[in-house]
Amino acid sequence: MTEICKVYEEHLDKILEAKKKLPEEELLLDVADFFDALGNPTRLKILFALLEEELCTCDLSNITGLSVSAISHQLRILKDRKIVAYRKDGKNVFYRLDDEHVKEILNVALKHMEE
Repeated sequence: MTEICKVYEEHLDKILEAKKKLPEEELLLDVADFFDALGNPTRLKILFALLEEELCTCDLSNITGLSVSAISHQLRILKDRKIVAYRKDGKNVFYRLDDEHVKEILNVALKHMEE
């Protein structure tokens, strides 16, 4: 069972300070969408595969054991949330993590769970 206060008592100074520091509602929704995208084992497998180098959709299909169509669906979710970016090279499309922040979040999460 989760520990809770035995007596209900609000600390108004702390409440007001915490409310001032909260991000805007729209930003909170964007962050929630970001973490929602990370809450899927298949998408995490894709992201960890992309941690060191960019890979094409065929490579990701092989790594995950999913069809290219299924990979495409997962990549669309990750792209829409600005977690991955892509480039076209002839008939191939290569995906990579969007930026260093995504790498940091993945590495921190992995390290946290390994402890």
